[in-house]
Amino acid sequence: MSSLWEYANPQKFMRTSSVLLPVFSVASAICLGVGLVWGFFLTPEAENFGSTVKIIYIHVPAAMMAINAWVMMLVTSLIWLVRRHHVSALAARAAAPIGMTMTLIALITGAIWGEPMWGTYWVWDPRLTSFMILFLFYLGYIALWEAIENPDAAADLTSVLCIVGSVFALLSRYAVNFWSQGLHQGASLSLDKKENVADVFYIPLLFCIAGFVCLFVALVLLRTRTEIRARRVRAMLARERMA
Repeated sequence: MSSLWEYANPQKFMRTSSVLLPVFSVASAICLGVGLVWGFFLTPEAENFGSTVKIIYIHVPAAMMAINAWVMMLVTSLIWLVRRHHVSALAARAAAPIGMTMTLIALITGAIWGEPMWGTYWVWDPRLTSFMILFLFYLGYIALWEAIENPDAAADLTSVLCIVGSVFALLSRYAVNFWSQGLHQGASLSLDKKENVADVFYIPLLFCIAGFVCLFVALVLLRTRTEIRARRVRAMLARERMA
């Protein structure tokens, strides 16, 4: 555990991330390339769904990462509140726009799927509604960071907001299990094989999920490195003004 906290040192993080960033970038490109080409061009149309089923290769991974990005922000925010490690706060800040984008992709692709399946682009379904609220929490989180000049105060307040928003992240994941009403179907992936999508769609979907995970990690590493550099520049400018 003590070795884990070494990465809270910005220099240690910058050195390690410079090695990991190209690895995750290449892995993301390979997995997404294989998964999307396989899924969109080499799988058949699904019974009762036609070719619209292929939107799962974007919708499902994006929805998963929208929730998991907030979970990652929650963990790093708690680390900031308990240990006061600046890298963790900057990592949470870096992940927010990425998670917001994933949430928006999930909402848009879900609407595209919903119109031919449900006859409407939007319903106030429990999962859809909680996802919309999660998107608004992402917006509020980003806006709060930008509105407060003191970085430590901003990290404190956004961490509290992240804890509150985690309720809706959980609802977005488990709303279908909590409430029986609603048009949204159950999970596409499950430990119960009977609930999984057919194998012909399942394997390329796993590639796409792996690609989205690697893409998220690569983008978080890249944005965190940028946040660290920006923090150093602000510190240097502040010292120059004082001098």
